[in-house]
Amino acid sequence: MKSYEFHKNPDKEYLSLMQHIIDNGVERKERTGIGTKSVFGHQMRFDLSLGFPLLTTKKVFIKAIIHELLWFLTGDTNIKYLVRNDVKIWNEWAFQVYLEKNKLDKKLARYSKEWEEKLNWFVEQIKTDDKFADDWGELGPIYGKQWRKWETPKGKTIDQIQNVIDMLKNDPSSRRIIVSGWNVGEIFDLIHDHNHAPPPCHSLFQFHVLDGKLSCQLYQRSADFFLGVPFNIASYALLTMMIAQVTGYKLGHFVWTGGDIHLYLNHLEQAKEQISREPKNSPKMKINADVKNIFDFKFEDFILENYAPHPSIKASIAV
Repeated sequence: MKSYEFHKNPDKEYLSLMQHIIDNGVERKERTGIGTKSVFGHQMRFDLSLGFPLLTTKKVFIKAIIHELLWFLTGDTNIKYLVRNDVKIWNEWAFQVYLEKNKLDKKLARYSKEWEEKLNWFVEQIKTDDKFADDWGELGPIYGKQWRKWETPKGKTIDQIQNVIDMLKNDPSSRRIIVSGWNVGEIFDLIHDHNHAPPPCHSLFQFHVLDGKLSCQLYQRSADFFLGVPFNIASYALLTMMIAQVTGYKLGHFVWTGGDIHLYLNHLEQAKEQISREPKNSPKMKINADVKNIFDFKFEDFILENYAPHPSIKASIAV
């Protein structure tokens, strides 16, 4: 089977694995009914000292990435904050719950004109009506809750992000600087209840200090390679940069490790188009150096410089 090598350019690293999926992936039936080409167990590495790994072979919307990351760090699991900052990436999950609960999911064909109109109405209600947002914007025990409010059997909560900060400051040689989103005690709600988003795809990440440099490795159990992974790369790279700043370390690597890595069958043409494009130089991410607490960052604290990507490539999300 064909293999690939690590590349210093983030796009080349990403596109190499994308080509590997196209060439060697096996078609599989899966939960959404769309079908995928899938491979298992591969890795990408990005040297954060060389630039910010935001892909240039298609435009990736940094506004959504920053707002989503800040949302995770608050511990919030309701899409109200995202909707009110014009971030749409979680809308369809909450909307699907609304349709199912109100017995509309069989009446409105997905992506039909009527479905789109109802989704726009739903988003507007989330944006303007607090009670509606409280009732229908909740996604369940996903990332933010597990990162900041992991519940123990004794009724206490664990702030995993704060624990990471404390360990990096006080015990940087530890091999236990880990955050898990895979809370087995609450996975049942997400898989079987059908009232929430799916269980965390980017499920566990570990920080590591070597020679004064902070690195992070993510394990992603399920990877929508065309739509999701570019966001995940940039998000965890940015999180690593933020944590390095507040703990006083230089930048090391972000290592992405995937389990089931797949291209949906309705994304194959888009993937081939992206592969045909020539990668450009990585942009730079400037972070407000005055921020010393991981929970004090605001959207305005981030400035992306020298980002000149190819145009975006549209593709439908599989829910």
